[in-house]
Amino acid sequence: MSDPRILTVRPGPDDYAWTFGGAPPVARIAPGTVLDLYTEDCFAGRVRSEKDLVSEVCEFPFLNPQTGPFHIEGAEPGDTVAVHFVSIEPARDWAASTTVPLFGALTSTHTTATLQPPLPETVWIWQLDRARRTALFRAHEGGIELELPMDPMHGTVGVAPANLEVRSALVPDAHGGNMDTPEMRAGVTCYLGVNVEGALLSLGDGHARQGEGETCGVAVECAMNTVVIVELLKGIATPWPRLESDTHIVSTGSARPLEDAFRISQLDLVQWLVRDYGFGELDAYQYATQTVESPLANVCDTNYTCVAKLRKEWLPARETYRGLHARLRETAAALRR
Repeated sequence: MSDPRILTVRPGPDDYAWTFGGAPPVARIAPGTVLDLYTEDCFAGRVRSEKDLVSEVCEFPFLNPQTGPFHIEGAEPGDTVAVHFVSIEPARDWAASTTVPLFGALTSTHTTATLQPPLPETVWIWQLDRARRTALFRAHEGGIELELPMDPMHGTVGVAPANLEVRSALVPDAHGGNMDTPEMRAGVTCYLGVNVEGALLSLGDGHARQGEGETCGVAVECAMNTVVIVELLKGIATPWPRLESDTHIVSTGSARPLEDAFRISQLDLVQWLVRDYGFGELDAYQYATQTVESPLANVCDTNYTCVAKLRKEWLPARETYRGLHARLRETAAALRR
């Protein structure tokens, strides 16, 4: 195997994309390229202290800056782009989280309107110990300090949508986007269906850690140094973003209301079992019902995202996505040596 091409991208302040679709590519890459990327946090680095309120230092809709997009040579509608996360490492020793007016799962929002006033804006600055892999929470009241393990992930990974659409980087849907699932961590391969020539892949929105559901709407947001391998599977369709780890296959669904996001992820998993694992449709429905794990990714974004995951050890010994995940794991291991 020849050494993969490595492309390093460190965007300047004016080099980010704010949408999926509608932005020109920053580079054309061949399948098999390794991308060594810097991604800025969802606030574009503007929330740096507890005094930096989002409403004062950020301008809507310029949130969730994306590094990219990358035009993948040979990618056409009906193909699948595979993004393997080799490493996801915080680029700074701190991260920020906030409450944002009319945003989050436990407050009035623009779509769930009530007479209840917005929650007050509050900022928490988390200290990251990158050597010890920890994130320190300091409460505003009571003097509580608690240390949690870091679990770095990317909240936003996606390609250009279909049908000439341009979607905000805040929105998750069939193209990927702001799914905010903690499953998107190092060692995982993300499969995205191609909708336009070149796919136009972007990613951003790094989280040092995040609970399932992202309840207040904001994770432990931080800039990231991330290495991914980008591959292309010709002639394989992926209707909704899927992930594969060493232990699980994972389907996602994004929609409102929440039960529709749940249904999409469960249906996609059933269809995956039929296509690649030899199940009949009703057998797959029954088997998934008894084996699936269903974490919430987010219940705060423009669309909610649900996840349906199933342990590989409980599946027939069949190859999915032409065995690409295992090969990418080998390439990732070689890069780390």
